[in-house]
Amino acid sequence: MPVQTKGPNNQKQHQTGYIYTNVDETFQPLQVLSTDGKVIDEANMPALSDDQLRELMRRMVFTRIWDQRAIALNRQGRLGFYAPVAGQEASMIGSEFALNKEDFILPGYRDIPQLVWHGMPLYQAFLYSRGHQHGGQLPQDVNVLMPQIIIGAQIVEAAGVALGYKLRNEKRVAITYTGDGGSSQGDFYEGLNFAGAYQAPAIFVVQNNRFAISVPLEKQTKAETIAQKAVAAGIPGVQVDGMDVLAVYKAVKDAADRGRNGEGATLIECLTYRFGPHTLAGDDPTRYRTKEQESEWEQKDPLTRFRKYLESKKLWSEEDETQVIEEAKQAVAEAIKQADETPAMTVSGLIDSMFETLPESLKEQKAWFEGV
Repeated sequence: MPVQTKGPNNQKQHQTGYIYTNVDETFQPLQVLSTDGKVIDEANMPALSDDQLRELMRRMVFTRIWDQRAIALNRQGRLGFYAPVAGQEASMIGSEFALNKEDFILPGYRDIPQLVWHGMPLYQAFLYSRGHQHGGQLPQDVNVLMPQIIIGAQIVEAAGVALGYKLRNEKRVAITYTGDGGSSQGDFYEGLNFAGAYQAPAIFVVQNNRFAISVPLEKQTKAETIAQKAVAAGIPGVQVDGMDVLAVYKAVKDAADRGRNGEGATLIECLTYRFGPHTLAGDDPTRYRTKEQESEWEQKDPLTRFRKYLESKKLWSEEDETQVIEEAKQAVAEAIKQADETPAMTVSGLIDSMFETLPESLKEQKAWFEGV
């Protein structure tokens, strides 16, 4: 029977036989920038050029504006399902920026920014939101799956894609995303266990935004961190400040390098927060979140933090920000126009897209629909 004791600095330890592990000490969040934009961990500062730092900021500002416009479009009835992303830009943009174009992304339904920055055309993201089949007909060189609606199912898929890369001796990794709620699913443990057993080059990112829709993390698990769940799978686990884009980039870059070098999978827990509702399908976060909690996390806004850092290095200005805001507004306007001009779906067209050569049963159904 495990026994809790007190270790150095009065921290909790868990004793089982002769094995001791100190969870609080082992899984301290990786953080490069303080909330006021100052470097507090030079040793983990990623090797990024000034242009790359500016590009990270450009992408986060663009994504924040795109998110605002998408919410407005949804309320106008011009988009369908949409899950807001404000607050999670650092974990999304920082992680994708650490990948190669050849790497494969298996997203959850909030992870549209990663897909777009990996090559998915923005207008197709809008078509996906509308349920249009062309939203999922991506260019051949865009290495992504469409967002998984089943919570956690993409984690098992990522383990399989990663194993395929290993068997082919390809220096590629598969990265997948879920929220803290996804870590409560059986698929989460199955995927981690499989990747650990076969040393598959998979990266499992849990964007811990504190709530699985409305259920707080404390009611989902008694574990002190999600990162520590990697121990049972025999893979490294890292907890990172998910509001710090440089820390997220560093964690994912290291995990990707390990995967390419044949060192297997990594679990990364990003401590982050969604400022808006879970989705725009009727969720009201004021029913389960306090104003004090929201205010606390708003002080950690990833854009504000990184902006202060870049300004201190003379790499970002108000003019730069204004330019990106206008760029994002124009891009969204053009993308929604292209989505509007895309021919409407038909039943026959949907059937035609299902197989390269239609089986007889679908040919019969297509003929029936066309004859109605």
